[in-house]
Amino acid sequence: MGLPSLEDTIKEKLKDRKNAHFMLVDGMSKLLTEKVNNCQSVDFQVSGIKWRLVIRLSRGRKDHLSFVLEITDEKCTGSNWEVKFNFKIGIVPQTGPDYCFVLVGHQNEKQRIQGLANFISHTDLKEKFLVNDKAGFYAEISDVQPNFPVTRIPRTMGTAERFKLIEFSPRNSRFTWKITQFSSFDGEEHSSYEFTVGPRRWRLVMYPKGFGDGKGNSLSLYLFASDYVTNGPKGGTLAIYKLRVLDQLHRNHCETDCRYWFPYNPVDPMDSLWGRHKFLPLEELHNASKGFLVNDQIYIGVDISIVSTTEYL
Repeated sequence: MGLPSLEDTIKEKLKDRKNAHFMLVDGMSKLLTEKVNNCQSVDFQVSGIKWRLVIRLSRGRKDHLSFVLEITDEKCTGSNWEVKFNFKIGIVPQTGPDYCFVLVGHQNEKQRIQGLANFISHTDLKEKFLVNDKAGFYAEISDVQPNFPVTRIPRTMGTAERFKLIEFSPRNSRFTWKITQFSSFDGEEHSSYEFTVGPRRWRLVMYPKGFGDGKGNSLSLYLFASDYVTNGPKGGTLAIYKLRVLDQLHRNHCETDCRYWFPYNPVDPMDSLWGRHKFLPLEELHNASKGFLVNDQIYIGVDISIVSTTEYL
């Protein structure tokens, strides 16, 4: 018999780790090569409080990853709240003992995250824990003592998710919005029709006369994350993308690289909108020699290169 898969190893550990959450990251090479700078779990609940795991490139040592535990609970807002707890963070091997650290937590409005800035080196991760570009991280939380009332729901077993980073070629993720009679657009905001990339529907949002500090001086352009097309958890979605206004004469396009965690927030959809207020100066847009607006026609687009997906294991 061969070694068990990381998925099977994690599922087996769920039985004994009632207060643990596991995140299997599929696509670790994109983090190690800095195509993305962090991976985040969905929110999970332990002892009546919501938490999140974050794996990111270390800011102190470039050849290390940091691992932190963050409180995301809506009850932990404002001042005068605090939560004391104990926690363990670690990596799951295919076989043998875990690589882990036991820490004491104390979070409040001034410190919402705790963990290790230099959790593991890239070399150790690759040599000991990386399997088919996957690595399993976890946090186990105990002795939670908030200074405010919570409703504790006992857990019968741990929880786990697969966080996957999907890379697309421009041919499979490029969306172009052709707008004719551009000068006839009324109102401030205009949206493209929706298109699907990865787990969500998306659309472009454009303000022809600017928004925010771009109002009156620039065309403002954003990507908006809409509903999910999968049945997975509705957490945040990481997207790496390029916003574009095409130069129809010289192919000297106006392009801006963007990186954003798009939340799922039906209450405040503006949270799921990200781009640039000052994307293209109106002076350049209306300069015929620049080629952005030709015969009152403009092409606006987006190339999405990486998108995250999440599913429960």
